[in-house]
Order: sequence, then C-alpha cells, then structure tokens
Amino acid sequence: QVPLVESGGELVQAGGSLRLSCAASGRTFSGYTMGWFRQAPGKEREFVAAIGYSGTVTYYVDSVKGRFTISTNNAKNTVYLQMNSLKPEDTAVYYCAASRTFGSRNGNEYSYWGQGTQVTVSS
Repeated sequence: QVPLVESGGELVQAGGSLRLSCAASGRTFSGYTMGWFRQAPGKEREFVAAIGYSGTVTYYVDSVKGRFTISTNNAKNTVYLQMNSLKPEDTAVYYCAASRTFGSRNGNEYSYWGQGTQVTVSS
C-alpha cells in the first residue's frame, strides 16, 4: 500500500493555478516534516517545498517563492501545494514525501513517498 497519494496534477496554461493534494494512506505522519519534490524529464529530482508538522514553519526553493504555498490539514492527514502563476518550467512530476528530519530539503532524508502526479504547463 502506497503511504502517500498525490492528486491534482493536470495540464494548465502558463499563468494559471493548480492545487496539489497529498493524502496519507493507512497511517498518520504525526511529527513528520512533509515535503514536495518534482522531477522534470531528463533532470534531477528537485526540492520544492516543505512544512513542519505544526504547519508554522515552511521552506521553499527560490524559484517558487511567492508563487507556491505549502499547507497542511493534520485532521485530514493531507498536505497541499497551491501553485499560482505557473510557468512552463514548472512542468514536472510532483511527489509528496515524509521525513523524520525537521525541515529537510534533502530527498534522501525522506522515508515515505507517493507515486507522483503530473503537472504540465503550456506556454
């Protein structure tokens, strides 16, 4: 059973918005930092955003600051990534992940991963 299930990815025009969701399946992630990563074709996986369990501390890669917002609803075991002002370079498969390391931006420190959701931004 995949512990994290992403949804919300689709084809959108540049300048548009999407909200990705990541739901925990079969367990809770109490105390974990939750992160979003992305991987474009032919490129390395890239950290996008992370949020501490309390929801009060967030981290972003510079390229999405001011455009993306990560949030969490612990009652629903769900993490969101609101993406505004999307650009073609945001096109990638987006993955949700969970880490015991607070505020981690290193994918190797994330133990649980979803299967990903495709985001495609057309110019």
